[in-house]
Amino acid sequence: MLLCCRIKECDPSPWQAMWALTASRISLSTSPSTRASASISSASVKLRAQTYDLQESNVRLRLTVVNTVGFGDQMNKQESYQPVVDYIDKQFESYLQEELKIKRSLHNYHDSRVHACLYFISPSGHSLKSLDLVTMKKLDSKVNIIPVIAKADTISKSELHKFKIKIMSELVSNGVQIYQFPLDDENVAKVNTTMNGHLPFAVVGSTEEVSVGNKMVKARQYPWGVVQVENENHCDFVKLREMLICVNMEDLREQTHTRHYELYRRCKLEEMGFKDTDPESKPVSLQETYEAKRQEFLVELQKREDEMRQMFVQRVKEKESELKDAERELQGRFEQLKRLHADEKAALEDKRRLLEEDQSSFSKRRAAAQLLQAQSLTANGKKDKDRKNSGFM
Repeated sequence: MLLCCRIKECDPSPWQAMWALTASRISLSTSPSTRASASISSASVKLRAQTYDLQESNVRLRLTVVNTVGFGDQMNKQESYQPVVDYIDKQFESYLQEELKIKRSLHNYHDSRVHACLYFISPSGHSLKSLDLVTMKKLDSKVNIIPVIAKADTISKSELHKFKIKIMSELVSNGVQIYQFPLDDENVAKVNTTMNGHLPFAVVGSTEEVSVGNKMVKARQYPWGVVQVENENHCDFVKLREMLICVNMEDLREQTHTRHYELYRRCKLEEMGFKDTDPESKPVSLQETYEAKRQEFLVELQKREDEMRQMFVQRVKEKESELKDAERELQGRFEQLKRLHADEKAALEDKRRLLEEDQSSFSKRRAAAQLLQAQSLTANGKKDKDRKNSGFM
């Protein structure tokens, strides 16, 4: 897998053109069955992966190119490089999980680890940006970094030469370890020595074909002339392609497995508690480490259970206290309402008693009045009768 990191000023055409030009000498299949794409987004940085099946004669190669879209657009540098670091770690983790399985199938496992990172540098002609240094410092222990100057046709050859020297000096002074082509193989030691002197590679990208002489070539057309992508006098594109695809591809894979992946694997297993030796520098077997880790886990689990049990009891007590306080408050309110009800009932009883007394008094007065009225009517009737009798006489 190849990772391409580029800042906003670096056009994506260099790496696109690389694989387009690779197709001119290697049969590139882009049918749906042999080409896949994926996009992983984190914040505003998106990692887009495209997989190609390459074939030349009887040699087949599955190549995945990952482009970092939006890299360098963030104010916070960590938001730019962290998604790239996480992506590389995720591929290492996938391989580690496959390796730790009881029934492994590494012989036909699709290795998605990143074997090389083409870090495109803006052709400013001055120095590296702080984001470039920070990012490459974060990546140099995880992936083989190959610095590449993009848009090399925007500066003169003398400026480009000085810029290359300046970049390599800054990388060394800041402790950034880039990928150096190996010199231990006599067959490629000479060419790799020469190519190490060309780092960082200066490339020009183009997907357009321009007529030069009697043939069509990939090039950039300017009013003053033509910059050919595959002309080694114009840029280092051919050198970069040959170093990656033809000469050092196996070494890139080996470096990824033996150096970067082993570092990730060791750190990951140490985080899980696995060690090769005890504090006394004696060898420790995997079974002993597992049993120790298991006992540690059981102790930690028991500790957490006790903490949760104590927390549960404490919360129950707190809840009981809250319920008792609420019960006392409700009881107080009930007693208060009960007293108010009793007072109101007593007041109503007093009013009812007074009303009954008034009714009784009124009834007595009414009866007395009716009696007096009856007596008065009786007396008046007798008087009228006496007058009538005296008139007849």
